Amino acid sequence: MSPEVRVLGVRHHGPGSARSVRRTLEEFSPTIVLVEGPADADALIPLVGEPDMEPPVALLAHPVDESDRAVFWPFAAFSPEWQALTWAVAQGVPARFADLPAAWLLAGGERERRREQLDPIATLATTAGYDDPERWWEDLVENRPGGEVFDGLTEAMGALREDVTDSEHELRREAHMRRVLRAAAREGHERIAVVCGAWHAPALVGKLPKVGEDTARLTGAAKVKTSLTWVPWTHGRLATASGYGAGITSPGWYHHLFTAPDETVARWLTAVAGVLREQDLPTSTASVIEAVRLAETLAVLRDRPLAGLAEVTEATRSVLCEGDDLLLDVVTRELVVGDVLGRVSDKAPTLPLETDLRRQAKSLRLKPDAAVRSLALDLRTDTDRGRSVLLHRLRLLEIGWGAPEKDQIRTTGTFREPWTLQWRPEIAIELVVASRWGTTVAGAASQRVAHTARTGKLPEITTAVEDCLLAALDDALPTVLGALDERAAHENDLNHLMDAVPPLVRAHRYGDVRGTGTAALQDVLTALLVRVFAGLGPASRSVDDAAAADLRVRIDALDAAVDLLGDAELQDRWRTALGQVADREELHPLLAGRTVRLLRDAGRLDGTQTSRRLSRALSDTPGRVAPWVEGFLSGGGLLVVHDRDLLALLDDWLTSLSEAEFLDVLPLVRRTFSTFAVGERRQLGSALARGGTDVTATDLDLSTPQVRAALATVARFLGTWR
Repeated sequence: MSPEVRVLGVRHHGPGSARSVRRTLEEFSPTIVLVEGPADADALIPLVGEPDMEPPVALLAHPVDESDRAVFWPFAAFSPEWQALTWAVAQGVPARFADLPAAWLLAGGERERRREQLDPIATLATTAGYDDPERWWEDLVENRPGGEVFDGLTEAMGALREDVTDSEHELRREAHMRRVLRAAAREGHERIAVVCGAWHAPALVGKLPKVGEDTARLTGAAKVKTSLTWVPWTHGRLATASGYGAGITSPGWYHHLFTAPDETVARWLTAVAGVLREQDLPTSTASVIEAVRLAETLAVLRDRPLAGLAEVTEATRSVLCEGDDLLLDVVTRELVVGDVLGRVSDKAPTLPLETDLRRQAKSLRLKPDAAVRSLALDLRTDTDRGRSVLLHRLRLLEIGWGAPEKDQIRTTGTFREPWTLQWRPEIAIELVVASRWGTTVAGAASQRVAHTARTGKLPEITTAVEDCLLAALDDALPTVLGALDERAAHENDLNHLMDAVPPLVRAHRYGDVRGTGTAALQDVLTALLVRVFAGLGPASRSVDDAAAADLRVRIDALDAAVDLLGDAELQDRWRTALGQVADREELHPLLAGRTVRLLRDAGRLDGTQTSRRLSRALSDTPGRVAPWVEGFLSGGGLLVVHDRDLLALLDDWLTSLSEAEFLDVLPLVRRTFSTFAVGERRQLGSALARGGTDVTATDLDLSTPQVRAALATVARFLGTWR
């Protein structure tokens, strides 16, 4: 006797479809449930019933020997497929996935997309007289409190498919679904429920193609050894903006529709009020009631069975946000999309690296969270120091759970370490990729940094030294230091040598904060600096504007690093090298101005010597003076604020320029002064106003009509005009 088959064509991630599926399964009471999904993931189905399994989650599949490729099948609480699986597991009914195995999909590369000539939902919506497909689907399925539409949808989709030719990939998918359906029938199941996308439903009902046709279509499929597991997912990644092909624009709204079938609008707008109150915006109960009435009235005017997302959004904007689209964006981000992060059962298969990460995160009380949050670590405490080490190791492995705020990690002299944390679904595949380096976070990070030491350039190796200290990779540090010593001895590129110094100096100083030994770095640093001091003069000869700008940045970084190192002998040798460079006649004016400024700040030049050099530089052509001044002043203006002689020289130079010369140098001068802090610019203006330069007073006749008109205009700008 042929089994009774019910094909439930659904919209992926549709709450109305999910409720209808659940109700139909309870009424139909199937003996087996087939769900659209990778057929080789059947062993993972029982895990959906575990109490610590919380959607949204996703099936992850990746080739065992090619970890940087993966495919996902996301499920939310309001996904019809998830409801079908949870119902089957709860009832003890067998459940299987019926779609093409992941091993087939991954063997052929990324999943192929359907290439039909029309959007079926949009076509049906147009036929029903709707100009918005989403609104049509909401009215037909999502907002309906009851009623079943599966048979009608299957019939409608069947009519649409008559004029459409699917791709070979889609035809193979449906052939495989029929193969699984026939296998269930042969096993003697009396009632079979199939939950699949509505587009595929017509291919699984009525007179099916011959077995031989489906077998021929599936024969010869390539396969690859594949690993599958469950991973956490987020509502944000379900949104169409995330790039997920079967995404939806409003996962938070759909979750609300599924979990609040009664008083849907009132509960939603109450939640909106809660979000606004969290932003310290007063939102009264009366306003919520008014917004509910407006949403329901709009639904009546538009002949809709219930208020949908469009109506509640308009009510939110008009009543609760008072027309402010910025506040509406907050509501959309927090509620309409949302940052809900699912949780996977501890019984799900995991890679050893992921297991180790979970264990460490739990012991350090670091909880994965889809929301962006800041975490300020105090390196004097054991827990925060352990968190810092873990986050630095993850960064080395390119696992983006945490990122330092504004690169403050690579500074010294503080025990505070600020991070920004966010757990993203992509971390699951990042863990898979990082597993090639090892089975534990520490071991993998050590192997990764050792690989950098063997293959990287000198600046990368010096950064690896710093990373070893930040991540407490004591086992890898000797290997990295050996590679650094060898590479530095053969490095002839002065830029690479200069770039290598700051990370090493920071690593040397970080040892003081973190309690790690860095004595071995001193010898390497000394050798590098001696070579830089010797090569600075030749490297600064005959450089163009771009090369001079790059070299100036490196000189600034090196000067700061030498100061930070605190070695008096090396500081003296560095300033001597700068003095030799500053005395070269052919030196680029940008570098000449910068070296004079650094020597002045270090006390190697007094006020008279500095004024003499500035005066000599200002006597040159404006095209050479402007970059000299930029190099001298950039980064701080307090020097000229407190040195009246320097201020007078600069002021005299600017006021002596012709109009054409002034316009030529103005961009450079503005760029230079823009680097000053606001307070410095204010003090500079005050110094000039107090008589920083000699100004000749001139008697003006302010009674003329032209002057009065000008004064009236200025008064209007200042707000004092009557």
